Amino acid sequence: MKVCSWNVNSVRARINNIKNYIKLSAPDVLMLQEIKTEEKNFPFNEFKELGYNSYVFGQKSYNGVAIIAKKKIIDVDTGFLKDEKSQSRIIVGNLINKSKKILIINIYAPNGNPVETDKYTYKINWYKNFIQKIKKQILINKNIIIGGDFNIIPENIDVYNHMKYENDALFKIEIRKKYRELINLGFVDVFRYFYKDKQDYTFWDYMSGAWQKNNGMRIDHFLASNNILGNIKSININKKPRSREKPSDHTPIELEFN
Repeated sequence: MKVCSWNVNSVRARINNIKNYIKLSAPDVLMLQEIKTEEKNFPFNEFKELGYNSYVFGQKSYNGVAIIAKKKIIDVDTGFLKDEKSQSRIIVGNLINKSKKILIINIYAPNGNPVETDKYTYKINWYKNFIQKIKKQILINKNIIIGGDFNIIPENIDVYNHMKYENDALFKIEIRKKYRELINLGFVDVFRYFYKDKQDYTFWDYMSGAWQKNNGMRIDHFLASNNILGNIKSININKKPRSREKPSDHTPIELEFN
């Protein structure tokens, strides 16, 4: 089974790239972030024609998350976390794989910049609430995958120039501690589990030739609960979609299960 995650930076603007990616990569589950559309305008039929069901938590022009899947996702919940700004940032559902029920949590965390504004306070509070929710959830279900755009650079190795981002909302110590808190609940950063010292990125800004210079950062992640880590065969950052015409500034990450 292949579970993928991708911040597409507008599902409608990127629909041809997404369809092309699906045809080439054939994910069983694709978690989308920053779809930037309400449910009524989501391209359900285009995904249905490719054999996928769509589960959507949209918002006009901003944010928004969706899960598209070949298999049926059950117990889909768009109210998993109460958002103080009523933003569409999390959708969850259960997936059955070889008789094992896995809770899929698809997140688009707040960016938090500039740090001297309430955007940063919102991000801190969002993560506090999310961690508390996960702490309770892992007591109910030990099989959990959290995937998406975390808007966190975990370590120095995860960005091309860490000195530049020391006071950025993606890399401040306070924010990185939230990531560590999540992991300490019983999760593993799957990419870093498989690749201890590899420097690879999931995001390159549109500005200043970041893609061409490989000035990127790793802010899109998969966290797997310890209970299902043994079922994961591999993880891959697929950079091909970032090189396409009219790309998202993020690229997909791909989990393969046994």
